[in-house]
Amino acid sequence: MKLIAKTLGTSALALWAGMAAAADDVTLQLKWVTQAQFAGYYVALDKGFYEEENLNVTIKPGGPDIAPAQVIAGGGADVVLDWMPSALASREKGLPLVNIAQPFKSSGMMLTCRKDAGVETPADFKGKTLGVWFFGNEYPFLSWMSKLGYSTEGGADGVTVLKQGFNVDPILQGQAACVSTMTYNEYWQIIDAGLKPEELVVFKYEDQGVATLEDGMYVMEEKLADPAFADKMVRFVRASMKGWKYAETNPDEAAMIVLDNDASGAQTEAHQKRMMGEVAKLTAGSNGALDPADYERTVASLMSGGSDPVISKAPEGAWTHAITDAALK
Repeated sequence: MKLIAKTLGTSALALWAGMAAAADDVTLQLKWVTQAQFAGYYVALDKGFYEEENLNVTIKPGGPDIAPAQVIAGGGADVVLDWMPSALASREKGLPLVNIAQPFKSSGMMLTCRKDAGVETPADFKGKTLGVWFFGNEYPFLSWMSKLGYSTEGGADGVTVLKQGFNVDPILQGQAACVSTMTYNEYWQIIDAGLKPEELVVFKYEDQGVATLEDGMYVMEEKLADPAFADKMVRFVRASMKGWKYAETNPDEAAMIVLDNDASGAQTEAHQKRMMGEVAKLTAGSNGALDPADYERTVASLMSGGSDPVISKAPEGAWTHAITDAALK
C-alpha cells in the first residue's frame, strides 16, 4: 500500500510539474496579411523569444474583411494590432480597447497623387477624387480633410471619396487623382507599375501635421484586471519588442522570416526586403512604451474635425504604461 501511494504521489507530482511548465497561449490578430509590417512578431516566434517567455503564440493574419476590433470583441484574439484612430473610435462606441504598447513611433501613411491630374499642393484636392481605405483606416484622412475645411461629399469645393481597395489600381487607371499609400508598401506598387517618382507628388501625414499612431498593441480593458493575463502580456510585449529590435538591425533576415511564414505565397523577396527597410524607419526610436505626447497629438488630430470629428471627447483610460513598465525594466 505504501508503494502504491508513493507511486501515485510521484505521478501526481510529475503531472503537476508538467502542467506548471505548460506554455501560456496567446493569440495575436494582425491588422493585415503576413508581411514585413509585422516582422517583429514573426521574428520573435522564429527566434524562440516567445518560447523563452513560456508563451505559445499564434499569429493570425488579417485581410480586407477582417477588422481587429471585431475579432477581439468576439473573443478571437487576446491582443490585436490596430491604428489608434480606429481603436479610439471603437472605444468611444463602447468597445473598451486599451493600448498596452506602441512599437511604431512614426506614421507611414501618405496620399500619393499624379502630377498630371493637376495636384501639386493640398489646395489642389478641391474637386478631385481621392482614394481612401476604410475598415477603420479612413479616420486620419477624414480628420485631415476636416482640418483643411473640405467636404468629403464631392462638389467643386470638396473632394470625392473613392472607397479604395487594398491596391493602387485607381491611380493607375485614372479613376482617382490620389490614392492612400504607405511608405513601405503601396507607394512602391505604383513605382513598380511604371510611374516614376518625378511624375508623383507625395503628401506624408507626418508632414501635414495630421499623423496618428499606427500598429499599436491593444487588449480589452477588463482583461487587464486579471493578474495572470497582465503577466502574460508583460512577457508577450517583452518578447515582441526583442523581435522588433532584432528585425531593425537584421532587416534582410527578418524579411526572409516573414516570407517563411507567408502561407499565401503572395509576397516576393525583393518587396519584403524593401518593406522591412522602410518599416524599420517607423519603429526606430521606440522601445515599445507609448509616448504620451504622441498620444495627445493623435487625440488632438482626431478631435479637430469641426462639426464631425472622429472622436467627440478626449478618451479616458485608453492606454497604460503598466505592461511596458514591467516588460522593459
